[in-house]
Amino acid sequence: MNDPHPLLKMTGIAKSFPGVKALDGVDLEVAPAEIHALLGENGAGKSTLLKILAGAQSPDRGTIAIDGREVTLATPQDAQKLGIVTIYQEFTLAPDMTIAENVFIGREPGPRFFVNWAKMEAETLKLIRRIGLERSPMTLVRDLSVAEQQMVEIARALSMQSRIIIMDEPTSALSLAEVEKLFRIVRQLKAEGISIIFVTHRLEEVVEICDRLTVLRDGRNVGAGKVSETTIDGIIRLMVGREVNALFSHREASDAGEVALAVEGLTRRRSAHDPHATELQDVTLNVRRGEILGIAGLVGAGRTETARAIFGADPFDSGRVLVDGQPVDIRSPRDAIKYGIGLVPEDRKQQALFLAQAIRTNLSIAALDRIDRLGLFVDERKERDLVEEYRKLLNIRMASPDQAVGNLSGGNQQKVVLARWLALRPKVLIVDEPTRGIDIGAKVEVHNLLFEMARSGIAVIAISSELPEVLAVADRIVTMREGRVTGETMRADATQEKLMTMMTLSAAGRAA
Repeated sequence: MNDPHPLLKMTGIAKSFPGVKALDGVDLEVAPAEIHALLGENGAGKSTLLKILAGAQSPDRGTIAIDGREVTLATPQDAQKLGIVTIYQEFTLAPDMTIAENVFIGREPGPRFFVNWAKMEAETLKLIRRIGLERSPMTLVRDLSVAEQQMVEIARALSMQSRIIIMDEPTSALSLAEVEKLFRIVRQLKAEGISIIFVTHRLEEVVEICDRLTVLRDGRNVGAGKVSETTIDGIIRLMVGREVNALFSHREASDAGEVALAVEGLTRRRSAHDPHATELQDVTLNVRRGEILGIAGLVGAGRTETARAIFGADPFDSGRVLVDGQPVDIRSPRDAIKYGIGLVPEDRKQQALFLAQAIRTNLSIAALDRIDRLGLFVDERKERDLVEEYRKLLNIRMASPDQAVGNLSGGNQQKVVLARWLALRPKVLIVDEPTRGIDIGAKVEVHNLLFEMARSGIAVIAISSELPEVLAVADRIVTMREGRVTGETMRADATQEKLMTMMTLSAAGRAA
């Protein structure tokens, strides 16, 4: 970029942690009213760079300039005063507070010790109408959809007179329609003169929405320029350092064994505790040993609810589950584990990992019977051996087994969750959104792990919102809509168009 005074210029940014050089002289320039993609594999240094820009971490060296003037960002408040606001992938909203309270939290209008509620409500209404959120400012955040909560985060950023908004994986939990609405808002913000730093692993989004890009690999710059002058294949080459066709491998079709898991007539009605959950209606499916069964469906199709019911995380009202042809009584995850069923949930941070605990603790916690001593204590030598076995098998990149799992990249966190279940040697493994929020290189590694599990005789159920992923990994695909199974096809006969038709029309509608 040749502009002598870009809105943001980060030069020579370096940052090291014990045993890890996260950034090694990274540069980033963002122009006024620009949507700028920051790309790279997990562990490339994106998060560290953005934490430095947000004032959450200090660089070891390097400079940051706004409008050509060098600044120091020692705290998040310093960044916010300069109009730099971050919207994180995991929202930071208080669910039991209203939209207005969340937008102005810590900055409530009014005289000292008092809140001017009328002014706060009026100001919030202007902000949310500006971005098209048709809700009362006094609505509780817990009553909003994920997309609406994201709009509250954007309204809060606008309330801070933002000049640069950092969006970290903003589309990861949104439906296609919600993504289109978000993109309209992003383009509107650009038209109003606001710059967006857009972090995503969905490269087709970069082509659709972004003006320029910067690519990091191993803590260094490896590319930058106009999005219009590159291709998705070119971006992938920069991110991973090798040709695209060297990444992907498809499993040869193999003869599956006996049915390992069967679900018959599974039905679950909504409860007062979870009134927004998708009802399940007569869900019937099966998966064989050595087979990968894909489950595809749009948001609200009931895929996750089916997985949780099979695993005993949620009760169901009728139907039955059979393992190796025998009916089993699963009332809790403990029961499911006893019968050889594992679940990798869609939200690894909230539902699978203890982020502040060590990698070894997270990996071994479900296999304590393999590493205990006298049934009372953990045998540390056995635990070390177990961690080392799966570190090598899954290529988990870690500084040491004692490193907090929350400090790993998303791809390596996902491998730790997979290793936990592999250590249990399950008969059936359900993986819900196995590659959400991880980069292209780690995604391929996870796919290959699923192939290896199937080759070893494990029956795998893979749930994904991404149709290319379902087509890449599954041997057979079941589609769902509004809590019902709407169709089944072999991968060899499937296309994205066919699956979308099966996902959007009921069985009766397709037959008509």
